[in-house]
Amino acid sequence: MKQFRILVTGGAGFLGSHLCERLVNEGHEVVCLDNYFTGRKRNIAHLLGRSNFELLRHDITIPLFLEMDQIYNLACPASPVHYQYNPVKTIKTSVMGAINVLGLAKRVHARILQASTSEVYGDPSEHPQTEAYWGNVNPIGQRSCYDEGKRVAETLFSDYHRQNKVAIRIVRIFNTYGPRMHPHDGRVVSNFIIQALSGEPITLYGDGSQTRSFCYVDDLIEGIVRMMNTEDFIGPVNLGNPHEFTIRELAEKVCSMTGSTGAIVYKPLPQDDPRQRQPDIRLAKARLGWRPRVELDEGLRKTIAYFRENRD
Repeated sequence: MKQFRILVTGGAGFLGSHLCERLVNEGHEVVCLDNYFTGRKRNIAHLLGRSNFELLRHDITIPLFLEMDQIYNLACPASPVHYQYNPVKTIKTSVMGAINVLGLAKRVHARILQASTSEVYGDPSEHPQTEAYWGNVNPIGQRSCYDEGKRVAETLFSDYHRQNKVAIRIVRIFNTYGPRMHPHDGRVVSNFIIQALSGEPITLYGDGSQTRSFCYVDDLIEGIVRMMNTEDFIGPVNLGNPHEFTIRELAEKVCSMTGSTGAIVYKPLPQDDPRQRQPDIRLAKARLGWRPRVELDEGLRKTIAYFRENRD
């Protein structure tokens, strides 16, 4: 396998740390960049002694100058709790961050991958969502800093490709879970597991009939790496697990697997929360030979075990 010098922005985060670990184990020279807004040093602590791993504290909204062969742009808070905490900072990270990493890729002729999101589809009127669907997004809502920030980042990547011939890749990531999720990120899997392990009531928003599709982190990282290294395909491409579950079904699974006896408490659905979210992954299967392999029960067991050992 050819060895590359690779930059991972947001590398100390949930997805970023798993990606760094994968790339380091493959022998690449990896530079992990993070400002630790949601990323945590503990996520990459086990890599610090590796000779082919370097950690750099930096905010992606500030330009940077490095010599790289590949760039994975994962920098941006990705949960509503974190991206709504400072919405202006969130959209700056997506937009200014994209400009800065694209400028770097242009200067050093690096291939660059944008970690986009299923949130670009908004509250979809098409189900399941294909890459050709343009979305149903509120441009002025509480979630807009993230949704529209990621949409603009995709625009910037596409324009840098058309205008400057930058070698881009775009993946649209659907709900992903697994070890190293931030315990207070407000995402449904981590929320349910933390509440169940603590003996607290399980909080469901709405009536619990809204659906999500949950992809285990190892499957997602495999898809991202395949996309970066495929030829003659820039995307966008959906990466996620097409098996759909209601939020109530997820809550019942977590309760059963943790032995929780906590009651289920219902609260109002947040503004613009999608009713359905399911990826159409036919394009990923055809162009990347990729599909998720870890079933929800297996992934939940591993994630619950992680949170039992890491309760802070």
